Amino acid sequence: MAELFVVPDLPDPIETPERLRVAVVGPSHPFKGGVAAHTTQTAHALAAAGHDVELVSWSRLYPHALYPGEQAVPDGGPDLPPFPNTTRPLRWDRPNSWWSTGKALRDVDLVVIVVVVPVQVPSLLALVRSIRMAARGRRVGAAKPRIVAIAHNVVPHETHPGGEFLIRQMLRSVDGIVVHSAEQARLAHELGLDRRPVVTVPLAPHLPGGLPEPAGRQLAAARPPRSAGDPLRVLTLGMVRDYKGYDLLIEAAKGVPEVTVTVAGEQWGAAGERVRELAADPALADRVNVLPGYVAGVDIPALMASHDVLALPYRHATASQNVLLGHAHGLPVLATGVGTFPDDVHDGVDGLLVPPDDVPALVTALKQLAAPGELDRLRAGLPDIDLAGPWDRYVEALTGVVPVESRQL
Repeated sequence: MAELFVVPDLPDPIETPERLRVAVVGPSHPFKGGVAAHTTQTAHALAAAGHDVELVSWSRLYPHALYPGEQAVPDGGPDLPPFPNTTRPLRWDRPNSWWSTGKALRDVDLVVIVVVVPVQVPSLLALVRSIRMAARGRRVGAAKPRIVAIAHNVVPHETHPGGEFLIRQMLRSVDGIVVHSAEQARLAHELGLDRRPVVTVPLAPHLPGGLPEPAGRQLAAARPPRSAGDPLRVLTLGMVRDYKGYDLLIEAAKGVPEVTVTVAGEQWGAAGERVRELAADPALADRVNVLPGYVAGVDIPALMASHDVLALPYRHATASQNVLLGHAHGLPVLATGVGTFPDDVHDGVDGLLVPPDDVPALVTALKQLAAPGELDRLRAGLPDIDLAGPWDRYVEALTGVVPVESRQL
C-alpha cells in the first residue's frame, strides 16, 4: 500500500534574509507518536526555508515504567522520511548527556525545544542552563542563542504530582513560547508567563505516511455510496487514553444498532481495560472491533478506506491534526467541541460537533450520520487540503517569536 502515498514535498531550500543555525531538540524517529513525527517534520521545514538545521534527539526517551509499551516504531519503519542531520546524544538516565548537549549548542542562533510531558523537564532545564552558561564564554558582542519552546501541552493531559509546576519552570526558562491554540496561550499566561512572548500558530500537519493521492473531497467522491442496510463504520485511531473518550463512543453505539465501531491503537491500563470490557458487552453483538497495537503510517490508507467516519470523542484536547487526517482520507469527522476541533470541523458541512462527555449527544450524532444520504452530503463538503501553507507560517513563528535583542544572557 505504500504506493498509494506520496510524502508532501516541502519547498527547495532558499536563501533567507537571515540564514540561521538552528537546533531542534526533541523526540524523532524511531520513537512513535505524533510529537516525534511533528518534531521531524519541523526540522525538514526549517531546512527547506534555507536554515542550517540539526535535529538533536534522544537515544533513550523515557523510563520503561512510565511508558510500558514499545517506545520505538516496530521494525524501525518511519511514518515520514527521517531528517538526515540527526544526532541522538540525549538519554533520560544520563544527566551528563543533558549538560554536554547544551554546551555543544552554544554557537547556534536558535534552539527549538519540544516540551511535551513533565518527566522530561529536569533534563530540558539542565540543557537550557548548560546552553546559557556555555554561551557566556563566547567573545564579547557575539549573539547568544535564542531558545524557543514548542509547548504541545501547556498543562499535561493527565494530572501528575508537580507536573504543572515543572512545565511552568520549563517555559519560564526560555526566551519565547509557541503554542497551537488560543486556549493554550491563555493557559500559558495563567501560569505567569507574561514576561515571555507567547505566539499562537496552528499545529502544522505531519500526516503519517504522507498525503494520499487523490485526497479530501476527490478521494471521498471516488468511494462507493453507502447502500441501504450497510452499517455505518466508525473508526477511532490512536493510543487509547482516558481523555480521548473512546469508551463514550462505544456506550453511544449501544443505542444505534446500524453502527459499528473500530478502536485501532495501543491500549494501556484502565482506559484499555474499559474499552475491552465494553466491546465484550452482549448488547453490542460484536459491533465493536478492537485492533490493539501501534498503527503504522503505511497501514492507515487501508484502515481509512474501510470506514465511513473518523470519530474524535475527546473529553478534552489541545491541538490535533486528526481532523485533517480524516478529511485527507475522505472521511467526515465526528468530534467534540474541545481543543482545536471546533476550528477544524465545520459542523454540518464536513462533519459533526457534539459537547464533550455527552453520550446522548453522541447517540444523536451517530443516528444522523447513519441516516440515508447524510454521509454523501458531508463527503461533498470536505475541504481542499493544504500542507505547505501551514508550514510556512509555522517556520515564521518559530524564527520570529524572539527578537535578536531579547535573547537572555
